[in-house]
Amino acid sequence: MKAKYCGLWELMTHHRFVSQLGDDSLSPKIFKTYFLQDYVFVNNLVVLAAQAVAKAPDLNAASIFNDFLTGVLDPENDLFMRFFNQLGASEKDYSSVKASPTTQAFGDFLVRTSFEGTFDEIVLVLYVTEGTYLDWGARLMEEKAKPANSVYREWIDLHGPEVLGDLVSWLENYINSDSKITAERADYLFHTALRYEFLFWESAYNDELWFDV
Repeated sequence: MKAKYCGLWELMTHHRFVSQLGDDSLSPKIFKTYFLQDYVFVNNLVVLAAQAVAKAPDLNAASIFNDFLTGVLDPENDLFMRFFNQLGASEKDYSSVKASPTTQAFGDFLVRTSFEGTFDEIVLVLYVTEGTYLDWGARLMEEKAKPANSVYREWIDLHGPEVLGDLVSWLENYINSDSKITAERADYLFHTALRYEFLFWESAYNDELWFDV
């Protein structure tokens, strides 16, 4: 599926948001918008990972996602608080932020998959969410991207092989050897998750708002 949707995968991992993050030209306002939305989104990602633990076929598989959750919860919350402070986002900003249309739709997709889907389906969706981030993070690190903005530097480092490599390798190996998803279902999940990942960049970059009158 990665080969089938390689064009979209490349668009996501080489998005202008990523390029500008690496060369330090990304507007702090855009990153702040993105990060506030990621703060909302991560709650849905936690639900997905927690359901992976609950639906895991064995203790080894459950431990993979338990470790992922452990790495996301307390450390991630500390990271958000530090970054918000550095980005000038007040407690009111992050405590009252609402999901953009894309964040809402992507989050709903994750939660629906987590409760209605099988363990194998959850694994596939997480491969897209974590695999795309590892792809651009590893590439920027290989390119020796060292933006002056310390927030940007740390965000890149957090998505490199040292942090995500083992998880993504496990997900990929499981998909290639043990997954029992039908081809049609796998195509839908992979393609949908990948489209949402691309749209998440677009939403933040363009400061997407809800239509209202």
